[in-house]
Amino acid sequence: MVEINHLEKEIASNLLKINAIKLQPQNPFTWSSGWLSPIYCDNRTSLSYPVLRTLIKKGFAEKILQQFPDVEVIAGVATAGISHGALIADELNLPFTYVRPEPKKHGAGKQIEGKIPSGQKVVVIEDLISTAGSSLKAIEALRKEDAQVLGLAAIFTYSFDIADQNLKNANVPYLTLSHYAALIDEAIETGYIKAEEKSLLEAWRKDPENWGK
Repeated sequence: MVEINHLEKEIASNLLKINAIKLQPQNPFTWSSGWLSPIYCDNRTSLSYPVLRTLIKKGFAEKILQQFPDVEVIAGVATAGISHGALIADELNLPFTYVRPEPKKHGAGKQIEGKIPSGQKVVVIEDLISTAGSSLKAIEALRKEDAQVLGLAAIFTYSFDIADQNLKNANVPYLTLSHYAALIDEAIETGYIKAEEKSLLEAWRKDPENWGK
């Protein structure tokens, strides 16, 4: 059983309230990958809610200083990690940069926007971890520029085993403000979903590629 702390519960509750996360186990969404999913997540919605935005910013700042106290630069993953990354960098009074999915095809052809001197210690910011593919592309780009990536921080994770494995293989520690188990518990507690739907939601997390087929 996953132990859920107060911040994880509060973040999950707020994301549900503002419809940044939607749960529809009986009427699933279809991802661009073709996977069927009982959940839709757009944490950028939180930027429109100052109280939640501040909770996320301060939650990140506290947890980053606890887990990665030597951080020298904050780097956001484009595009969803840019706004939250900039807010966190401001809160911690640190330099900020962001990483594109690939180098620009015009101008200077940059993939990383901003200055990261060689060897500087970076924490990467994402809004969401699914398989961790986009995060790892950004981390690879930073490492190519000789940045020392201390770890990854995200608002929410689906808690897929493949994400844990991908990050472990790349030697990337990570933290999140909330996670899938906290979300399900909060959704049941508040009546957002029925208790009997919990097994459907847990089955998706264990095998998202084949769920619903």
